[in-house]
Amino acid sequence: MINSVRQTVMNILNKDNNGYITPDEFNTFAKQAQLEIFNQYFYDFKNSKLKDMKGMETGGYSDVTKQLDQTIDYFSKNVPLVYDNISGTFAMPADWFLLNVLYYNGKEVTHVNQEKLYYLLNSNLTAPTTLYPTYVLQGDNLTIYPSSITSNIETYYVRYPYDPKWTYTVVNGSPLFNQSANDYQDFELTPSDFPKLVIKICEYAGVSIREQEVVQAAKQEEVYTDQMAQ
Repeated sequence: MINSVRQTVMNILNKDNNGYITPDEFNTFAKQAQLEIFNQYFYDFKNSKLKDMKGMETGGYSDVTKQLDQTIDYFSKNVPLVYDNISGTFAMPADWFLLNVLYYNGKEVTHVNQEKLYYLLNSNLTAPTTLYPTYVLQGDNLTIYPSSITSNIETYYVRYPYDPKWTYTVVNGSPLFNQSANDYQDFELTPSDFPKLVIKICEYAGVSIREQEVVQAAKQEEVYTDQMAQ
């Protein structure tokens, strides 16, 4: 999909001799555009769930909540975590975006806010045990309670999409798409996001080449696309 997106973007920019963006610039804009759309999945999922609760969503092929759930699930991973003896914590994977569930020996570990941890640990009734463990998340590090737990922790999380990269070889002084390059990476979004990717990349490109007409045209198309999707 990435080559088709780039060709479309370049055709739009070249239509009125608006300018040119390099492959590196395209890859930078493509990364940001993909992240924007990826983040929008979660916002749309939340709104769709609210509509579900109000009975405003329909089933079948128009079940937006189900479609978004399946799309987000593509980025889900289940991996074991390694204990760091020095810090006494478990580090989340580098590509994590959202922690869904944490398990210890197959049992779910309960999340607790840092502000409530003191009261939890100092209560005979609520103190964590190996049967009912809890965790605190600070940055990328997880602290599990009780502290005797140093293994058998697994996380089910949503990762970030891989950075897209349009790879190429130079032929007669011009970049030519090369999908066989080792660092090639296509977009990880759905084909239905093709128009949004084109629009957002054009917005970034318009700002880069200081062509306000490109930016405005892209924003108008984005508004129209969003309205059609509602």
